[in-house]
Amino acid sequence: MAARTLDRVVVEGPVNPGFEVVREAFNANFTQRGELGGACCVYHHGRKVVDLWGGIRDKQTGKPWEPDTMVIVFSASKGLAAMTLAVAHSRGWLDYEERVAHYWPEFAQHGKDRITVRQLLAHQAALFCLDQPVDRTLVADLDRLADVLARQKPAWEPGTRLAYHGITLGFYQGELIRRIDPRHRTLGQFFQDEIASRLGLDVYIRLPEDIPNSRFATITRPNPIDMLLGFPLRLTLEAMNPRSKIVRTLRGSELPHDERRIYARSFEVPSGGAVGTARAIAHAYGVFATGGRELGLRKETLDLLAAPAIPPTRGFRDECLKAEVQFSLGFMKPSPVWPFGSAASFGSPGAGGSLGFADPDAEIGYAYVTSQMGTTLTGDPRDVALRDALYAAIRPS
Repeated sequence: MAARTLDRVVVEGPVNPGFEVVREAFNANFTQRGELGGACCVYHHGRKVVDLWGGIRDKQTGKPWEPDTMVIVFSASKGLAAMTLAVAHSRGWLDYEERVAHYWPEFAQHGKDRITVRQLLAHQAALFCLDQPVDRTLVADLDRLADVLARQKPAWEPGTRLAYHGITLGFYQGELIRRIDPRHRTLGQFFQDEIASRLGLDVYIRLPEDIPNSRFATITRPNPIDMLLGFPLRLTLEAMNPRSKIVRTLRGSELPHDERRIYARSFEVPSGGAVGTARAIAHAYGVFATGGRELGLRKETLDLLAAPAIPPTRGFRDECLKAEVQFSLGFMKPSPVWPFGSAASFGSPGAGGSLGFADPDAEIGYAYVTSQMGTTLTGDPRDVALRDALYAAIRPS
């Protein structure tokens, strides 16, 4: 294990020979790019080649980031949730081209009978918000939540436009899992049983009661000036309007936080509430990038995940994010606006800078997590620097 002190910031963890440039980029995040605390991990050809952590996990106390520190990853959770449906697809329980109503008849209300699983997972179902408050009592009562989800009316004709289903996507995924899983488990429990426990991962969509607060990093949010200058002006103006699509799609994103326990326990917000280590997220993506044998994934499933995203009829411009983004089967895909890995890559970024993805072409599983939220919409500079260094290491000129 290597340790260095950079202006009083301790950076620790090993890198394999040839990947020293990733450590240099991680170091520079603290000295040049305003990092507070975080971690980066990379699996390459099934082997862990980078495992770095450093800085502090709690700005108020100054406590250091430890090797097993976990942190909320916001919408990077979406990639973990999508993994559960990929497992279900490999087991023959789910067909991405089938209608959602085939598995969930009540979903067919208000003209939703023709929406396919693929369209729903690609944020093309026009179901980006709910017609009632997204509060803790609703989310905790899965039968009531299912009724609310089923009665939603699409905002426009499904399949025609893209709109980021910021929080609702995970709830719809969760009900699908409950319907198709022979044991009718929640998405968080399914992820724990079939992915996290099998791989020995410290990452949870349903955080258990017995993990102490000392394991968690707390989130430091950017100051208002940085937010104003960092995000695109149009998106900033939209965020100030409580009726805007971006505000409505993110309602419920605050629910995973808990003032007393840092993060809510035995509670699931699959689109934004996962808590874990970079090491765990990179390991999971590393398995998806190298054939998925440990999880019993079929080649057919992995080929579908690696395939290009299919646009809605009006193209990839997102009605909520006000930018062109591409989604497929629950994951984000690389695009000119938001590039990562190779064209075959799939993953998910999270608000503030976190990212996890699989690159099957390079057999890479990557994750970056942080306690200091950034303000860049399409690729945080800290994460971009790490990825640039990684691909320079595996593809030297």
